[in-house]
This record gives sequence, C-alpha cells and structure tokens, in this order.
Amino acid sequence: MKNVRKIGWILVGIAGILLIAAFIIVQKLKPDYSGERGMKNLTADVSVTFDPYGIPHIEAAEETDAFRVLGYVHAQDRLWQMELLRRVAVGGLSEVFGKDLISTDQFFLSLGIDDATAKTVGELDPDSKVAILSQAYLDGINQFIEEGPTPVEFYLTGLEKKPFVLKDVYNAVGYMAFSFAMAHKTDPLLTTIRDSIGIEYIKDLEIDSSPATEWIKNYTGEEVNNASAMVSQVSEVLAELPVPQFIGSNSWVLGPEKTKNGKVIFANDPHIGFAQPSVWYEAHIKTPSYEKYGYHLAGVPFPLLGHDYKMAYGFTMFENDDIDFFYETLNPEDSTQYKTSDGWKTFEVISKTIRVKDEKDHVFTYKKTVRGPVLNGIANQVQGATPVSMEWIYTKGENVVMEALYGISHAKNIEEFRNALPKIHAPGLNTMYGDAEGNVAWWASAKLYQLGDSTNTKFIMDGSRGQDKKVRYLEFSENPQAVNPPWHYVYSANNQPDSIAGMLYPGYYLPENRARRIVSLLEPKNDWDKAAVQEMITDDVSTVNPTIITELAKLINVKDLSNQQALVLDHLSKWNGDNSTTNTEAAIFHRWIYYFLKNTFEDELGEKLFKDFLSTHFHKRLIAPMAAKANSVWWDNRQTKDTVETKKEIVQTSFIQAFESLEKDLGRDISKWTWDKVHTLEHGHPIGQIATLRSFFNVGPFPVPGTREVINNMAFPYNGESEFKVTAGPSTRRVIDFSDVENSMSILPTGQSGNPFSKYYEDQAKMFVNGEFRKMLLNPQEIKETAASVITFKAAN
Repeated sequence: MKNVRKIGWILVGIAGILLIAAFIIVQKLKPDYSGERGMKNLTADVSVTFDPYGIPHIEAAEETDAFRVLGYVHAQDRLWQMELLRRVAVGGLSEVFGKDLISTDQFFLSLGIDDATAKTVGELDPDSKVAILSQAYLDGINQFIEEGPTPVEFYLTGLEKKPFVLKDVYNAVGYMAFSFAMAHKTDPLLTTIRDSIGIEYIKDLEIDSSPATEWIKNYTGEEVNNASAMVSQVSEVLAELPVPQFIGSNSWVLGPEKTKNGKVIFANDPHIGFAQPSVWYEAHIKTPSYEKYGYHLAGVPFPLLGHDYKMAYGFTMFENDDIDFFYETLNPEDSTQYKTSDGWKTFEVISKTIRVKDEKDHVFTYKKTVRGPVLNGIANQVQGATPVSMEWIYTKGENVVMEALYGISHAKNIEEFRNALPKIHAPGLNTMYGDAEGNVAWWASAKLYQLGDSTNTKFIMDGSRGQDKKVRYLEFSENPQAVNPPWHYVYSANNQPDSIAGMLYPGYYLPENRARRIVSLLEPKNDWDKAAVQEMITDDVSTVNPTIITELAKLINVKDLSNQQALVLDHLSKWNGDNSTTNTEAAIFHRWIYYFLKNTFEDELGEKLFKDFLSTHFHKRLIAPMAAKANSVWWDNRQTKDTVETKKEIVQTSFIQAFESLEKDLGRDISKWTWDKVHTLEHGHPIGQIATLRSFFNVGPFPVPGTREVINNMAFPYNGESEFKVTAGPSTRRVIDFSDVENSMSILPTGQSGNPFSKYYEDQAKMFVNGEFRKMLLNPQEIKETAASVITFKAAN
C-alpha cells in the first residue's frame, strides 16, 4: 500500500512539474500587451492602448513613429500569418509544409509576382512617403522578430525567423491581386468543353450576361442609355476564383436622403475564405496629421478598409477579366520558337529553385513568351502538347498599387480619394465610399482595356494572330461608376455592372441573387438607421431559391413519391427562402440542387471535369436559368445510347436521391433535418490539419445560418458530401453611421490575434456566428476608460 501511495505521489509530482512547465511555456510564448518597450529610431514615446478585443489604438506625435509601432504590434499577433503570406509569391511553401506543396510553389513562381516586385522595388523612390512609412513598418516587425517571443508554429515547423524586407510587402499585395483574378480555371475548362463535346454544349452554360438580371447602375451626372450598352456588349465570361481565399463581397452606402438621421451610413462585408487567423488585423492610428481606423493584410502597412470622422471606404471584387490565355504555335523547324503576328520569337527559359522541407531542393524550368508563362506542366488545369501561355495585367507595366493604398488612406476628401484610384491597375476592385459631407460613390477600379472585335476572352485564344493586342486602355472616367446618383445609394454584390464606355466589360460576375435582395430591401425604405443596417448585413433570405423550387416542382410526379417525400415537397413549395439554423428546407434544397447538377452535367463532363465545373462561378449563374429552361442539349445522358433522357426524369430522380441521402444522414424524422445539422463553420489553421492539434489551433466548428449567395454569404462547395461545410464568407462586417461615427460597429470571424495563447485568439467567434457586433472605438476618452492594457514604446536612440 505504501508503494502505491509513493507511486501516486510521484505521479502527482510529475504532473505538477508538467503543469508548471506548460505554464512557463505559455507565458513565454503568449503576446504581452502591457508595460514598456524600448524602440529604435522613435522621435518620441508612443502609446498603444489595447481595447477589450485586443485592437491597438496607437497615438504618436509623428506618423513614421506610429507605423513603426504598428509593425511591432501587428507582428506580435500575426507574425506566423505574415510569414506564410510572404512565402506564396516566392514559392516558399514547400519549405514549410513539404513536397506536397511543390506544384503550388511552381505555379506561383511562374506567375512572375516576385520578378515584377523586384522591378517595382528597384525603381521605388526611397524618399517617397510610401517607402518611408513602409520601411518604418518593416523596422517594427523586425524589432519584434529580434526581441519578441517566437510563435509556436515556428517551433513546430522548424522554421527560423528572418527579417522582412520591402519586397515582402509588395509580394503580399501581388498575391492578393491574383486571389481576385478569376479566369485561371474557367477559360481552360470552357475551351475543353467546346473542343471535346461541342459548341452547342456551351450555349446553355449562361456564360454571357443576361439583360434580365440585376445590374449595378452607373451615374456620372447624366443617365446612361442601357439599351445602347446592351447592343454594344462584349462577350462576358464567368469563372471561379483560382484560389479560394477571395470570393466576393457585399457593400452598400446610403445617402442622407435614405437615412433616419440624414447622414451617410456605410456597410461592407468582404467575402474571403475562412481561416485561422482571420484575414484582417484592425488598428487605429492617431497622429496630429493622420488618423485612421483600418483593416490591414498581414505584412502590409496601409489599410485596405478604413474610416475616420470624415470618410469611410471599402472594397468588393469587381470580377473583371484581367487574365487571358493563348495557344502558342511552335515552329516546326525549331521548337524553341513560337509564332506571333510579328514573326517567330524564341521562348525565354527560366529556371527556379524551391527549397523543400526534409527533401533536396527542387529545380524546375518553364518557358515564357512576351505575354507571360507557358503553363503546361506548371498548372494542373493546363495539359496536352500544345503550349498555353497566360497574360496577367498585374505583372505588366508600372505597379503603383501601394501608392494607391497610401493615397486612399490619407485622402482628406472625395476628390483626393478619387484621384488615388487610377493607380490601381489590378486587382479589379469595386471601391465603395461615403463621407460626413453626404457623398456616396462607387468606382470600378482597375486598368481596363478593349481587345479587337474578333477576340473572345472566355476561351483560350490564338497567340499567333495577335489577339493579345489592346485596341486601347480605357480612361478611368470610362470605368463603371456612380457618384451621388439620384436614387441616393450605391451598392455592389459582385454582379454585372453597366458600362459608360459603350460596352459591358468582360468579367466573371456572380449571379444576381445577393444584388436582387439588396436592391429590394434598399429601394422602398428611406429611414435607415444603424440597427436596421446591422440586421440587413446578416440577412439570410434568398429570393431566388424559392423560384427555382417552383420551376423544378412543376415537373415532379407526386404519384411516384412516398408520403414522406410528398410532405417534403409540400414544405419546399411554401418556403420563403429563409436559411436560419432551425430551417429544414435549406438542407433539402441544396441536396436537390447538387443532384440536379450532377445528373445534368456529369455524364457529359466526366467526374474530373464535373468537379472543376463545380468550382467555377458560372455554375452558380446557371442554376436558376436551367431550372426554368425546358429544352437543353444537357438533359440527355450521353452514356445511354438507346434512350433520350428528359429534364423531367432528371428532376424526379434528383429529388428522390436528395431525400434518400438526407434520410440516410439525418434519420427518418424530417423535422430533424435542420440546417444546423449540416451547415457548419470551422476556422482551420494550417497546423490544425494534424488531428491531435486540431482542437488547439482550429476554432469551431459552429452551426451557422446563411448560405451561398445570400447577403449573409456563408459559402460551401457542392461536392456530394453529407455536410455543407462552410469555406468562405464575411471576413468582417462593418457598419459606419456618420450621425454617430464614434459608435460604428464591426466584428471579426474569430479574433484579433493569430497567437493561440492570446486571449484574443477566438473571443469574437461566437459573436460572429450569432450576428453580433462590437464598437470600433474612436473617442479618446472612451478608449482610455475601457482600456484592457497599455504599452508605452520609449524612444531608445
């Protein structure tokens, strides 16, 4: 018995030692939000007050000091995120995660972001405000790297911390630009469909803009002739984002005539892939010459979203076409040459080296034309012997996007703000604006251009015919836009815009679902206040999906259904499009639509192409039209030679398959088929993919309301799985009311910090799911009274 007690006390002692060790490790690795720090090159002391949600409010006597401190506190919470983001463009992910990321690194290296960055940084004036403030920000990051605790992810992956340089800032912006590009998957896919099964199968894919859908209206002081624009339209293409991080967004800005208090109300919720840490880092900077409450990307000093007492701004994706693909004709006598409209040219051959974790360095080469890289053997989507090259406007010409971000964040009025926007050549952004003077505006910000009439950018073009030659670049004044329109509001939901350049600009626009709902809510109401806008930004009703049910239900033979199946169909017919967590119709609808698409398209496309098809935007665009369409070449199953299938058969079969799959997954009681059972959100951390570390690094899962293409756009893929796991949605929700700007509201999906030992790692996660908000503090007295902690950075020269 004594021995047992002795062993017990030994085990208790060991457990105590382990707990003490764990406590020491946590204390060593967690962020420190209080006390004093010495900082190099400060001209005066800087105070940082952290509010109850960990947002730093930086007060400095000089702007360079403020950005230096911003770099430090940003790195303290997000150094791991900064590290990953700067590695994408330079092909550095394999060094972290191993050989499975080699193809990803190859692709991003071949895009030429890093090469374009080197040119831009080499030509940058070191005495410009952009360079000075960016370097101050980097100095702050690097001081934290030198003296701050190392994030746990660096220990787990074996990475060494290394200083950040100016190239890292520009490469992060370049990665963002490619995230907004959309042609990467769709153009090769549409070309494959056309060439393998015929042009007639393209006609029913709804890749052209329809005049029946909701368009964003332009206004520059006089009305636009929509009929003329429609006649002159350029071929439209729709596609999915090539990587899942950036998918769309909502924003609307209400003029004084639409609000109860007679002041502008600004709303914005950019839709980005969910991850942990979340995308945005919030920071409030105040100096005698500059103040902004901003949202920052990791490693980028200037906020992409922001507001102050005078103005508010944000972005949605424009969805314009800024990537084109070309077949290259090889010289039959010299395979090192390709044909252009000006004669034969020699491929440039580029060699790159990728460092791979626990492996030898990987060396690869690729060819490059005057347009851009040849993707064969680099991009998984491009296969075959015929070379296909890609031209992307981001890597062409002068890159002054950082100057644009500096300009919009430092603008004092609408004229200065607008003057910074032509510097955004890519990515294409819908820039949303509202101010305390009562102005509301929307500008499509991108370097837009016209190609020849014979070009069709929805398909891979012929590089030998000079189809890449631009007829002209549009002046910024010709871009789609609306400034103080007579309907007293502006909005964007990634849908098709009108144009004032005599055409509809080619793009990859999302379906009208969110746009139609936004317009239907905004139009009849002229007494909007902050609370009503907050409710609207979490709206989860689809006005389109019930119309799809109506069209499909017409074709169901109820006599062939069981009593339970008939009851489900009856429930669907009465559905108002609500997607709350207690709703049952949402699960049935999406399961039915998945099988409807599968039974319509997979027999022609095959399993792989069907999967690619489901990753595009245009498959979302065609659901409602296909539900209403009586005749289509896609209805017949090409695999059954002696039978011609009909839409009616597909609809009936798909409904029964949906019912049976839900019955298998959720049981026979249809009242238990609630949306919360299948629609969940988990914020995944890269290290959280390891099962034993999942609960520590990941946040969630949570059952969530919303769905695809509603205002509360909780998006998920159609992939045949039993659950609709949310992959992307609002990366923040912001509501700024200029009648009470100090009480403007926002929320983050998880928390401000990316450090799992921080108390701000996931403190907003449940609030976000519940549609709640918190203040974006501006009032100095309130910041002081509600302070959670304070750091004073002392000038240490």
